[in-house]
Amino acid sequence: MILTGDKVNVLENADKIKDFLMISSNLEHLLPMDKIRDFISDETSCSFKVQGGFMISLIQDGSDGNKVFLKSGEKSPFPFKLIVFLEEISENETKGHIEFDGEVNAFLKLMVEKPLLSLFNYMSSKLSKHYS
Repeated sequence: MILTGDKVNVLENADKIKDFLMISSNLEHLLPMDKIRDFISDETSCSFKVQGGFMISLIQDGSDGNKVFLKSGEKSPFPFKLIVFLEEISENETKGHIEFDGEVNAFLKLMVEKPLLSLFNYMSSKLSKHYS
């Protein structure tokens, strides 16, 4: 299952955004705090519980140009990859979005598609507000 979040404009250059996203502890600032708990991070990964008790684990998986790669850790309920796309519009403005690629069966897809897309759009919006 592939999901593509909304594109947002961020008032910062792509390199600074990429540097921010490559620090796992910074991802906490992009999450809806009323819907997650038990956020833990180290240099290369983070994990947290979402409503319903599921544990999500994210591992930094590098970057390439203006893309940041994250992948699921062993605590996640299914394997997935996240790509954050950053397109520099000008010296101090970047357009970006999140793409999700997960190995999700048809039944699980019905349950997680809308909440995941909502989460990625929330995270993109928070990133935009972080730099405004």
